[in-house]
Amino acid sequence: MEVEAAPLLAPVAGGQRGRGLPPSGPDHSNEPIDWLMTSLLLFFPAVGGLLFGYDIGATSGALVSMTSQQWSGTDWYSLSAFQSGLVVSLSLAGALIGSGAALLYGDKLGRKKELLLASGLYGTASLIVALAPGLPTVMACRLLYGAGIGFAMHAAPAYIAETSPARVRGLLISLKEAFIVGGILAGYAASYVFVEQLGGWRWMYGLAAAPSLLLLAGMAWLPESPRWLLLSGSGQDVAAAALRKAKGRVASSAAVQAEIDQITDAMAASPMAQSGGGAFDFTELLRPRYRRPLAIGMSLMLFQQITGQPSVLYYAAKIFQAAGFSGAEEATGVSLILGFFKLLMTALAVATVDSWGRRPLLLWGVSGIVVALLALGTAQVGILPIPAELVAWTNLGALLLYVGAYQMSFGPISWLLCGEVFPLKVRGQAIALATLTNFGSNFLVSLLLPSVQEQIGQGATYFTFAVIGVVAVATLNAIVPETKGKTLEEIEALWAPADGGKSDA
Repeated sequence: MEVEAAPLLAPVAGGQRGRGLPPSGPDHSNEPIDWLMTSLLLFFPAVGGLLFGYDIGATSGALVSMTSQQWSGTDWYSLSAFQSGLVVSLSLAGALIGSGAALLYGDKLGRKKELLLASGLYGTASLIVALAPGLPTVMACRLLYGAGIGFAMHAAPAYIAETSPARVRGLLISLKEAFIVGGILAGYAASYVFVEQLGGWRWMYGLAAAPSLLLLAGMAWLPESPRWLLLSGSGQDVAAAALRKAKGRVASSAAVQAEIDQITDAMAASPMAQSGGGAFDFTELLRPRYRRPLAIGMSLMLFQQITGQPSVLYYAAKIFQAAGFSGAEEATGVSLILGFFKLLMTALAVATVDSWGRRPLLLWGVSGIVVALLALGTAQVGILPIPAELVAWTNLGALLLYVGAYQMSFGPISWLLCGEVFPLKVRGQAIALATLTNFGSNFLVSLLLPSVQEQIGQGATYFTFAVIGVVAVATLNAIVPETKGKTLEEIEALWAPADGGKSDA
């Protein structure tokens, strides 16, 4: 059942449109869809997300294999803690570099070329690391692979949003999160298969080359985003041809031209005369009409990382061990169960995002995260008289609640809204800034977390994250509108100033 929350949002300049367009707006519920073509427009870009998730899962096993005297197959297996940390974190550093490059050059390349570049970086890094003669080569390839992550996570949500039918856009962008979780599961599975084989880490990383080739082939065949083509000045004929291919069998000349006209009108109404091939002035993002969507995207990406995700997942193994799953085989099995649970909850979010709406899933999910963090903190510090034999199971239950609530909210909804709320003419740079915020805050939390936990303790850390979660709920409730069922141009109209654009000058 959809949760109505109109009174909780302040009106947007330009009319009472805090939740959406007036009731007289177009109805897209009967929009014809070629499901085969629509599925391909999702599948191939989402493979870029799958390769991100695969790296997370595979690295957990690759590090064990790489540092094993018996199974490493190298004479440099005895890595220091710092070197091991570099193997893990260099992909994140590469993602920051890729996101920065996307911020500067993404709109010049276009969504399709970005994803082709990402596939090349993924594939090259995977193949070279599988044959790496020494640790420096491994580290260089980890950085290179991370750059592919940065480009893919920037371009994929924009491409999917700009080519999806309005009435299923939430479903499709949310499914990208399911691909990421599926990639994590695939990485865990590869770790399980190869962890006790000689040089198994080479196989774990090298297998990523296969989906990289699939991403390359698929994106080479798919059309460029019609909206980006119009933004870059390629002309209506070129954009119409791309849109006709994207719509597949249900494309009609009238429907294609009507959508091209709608996009063109939305661009003409913008005060910003920016060409996708020219230099971009970042002060444009601070115009009044862009401040709220930028605040939404940046807040989502920041709160996604600073509400405890790295900490909770970092301690997942210890929580499982405390619950009695102490053996290596048992711990691996429980990790797979956790991965399947993440995937199940993501599937639930995907199935409901276009019926329940973005706001209810986001706000209720983040509230669930707060409850889970309070339970984890309480179990750690012993505030309540929980019997000792139940503490471990309290931790386990709270962990599952946290994972489930996260996968129903921040997991899919953050990237979905980032693909939706940014106006076309700043979408590339705005998503790049949001992606930088995501990876940058992730890096800082991971860097500072051990010191914070050492100073205040694990329980107090969870309580701190819970307080941040409360701030997140209040902030997101105040600024996030409902966008389900609207075209990107209708969403862009939410940010139009009341004076027709004069206040943007």
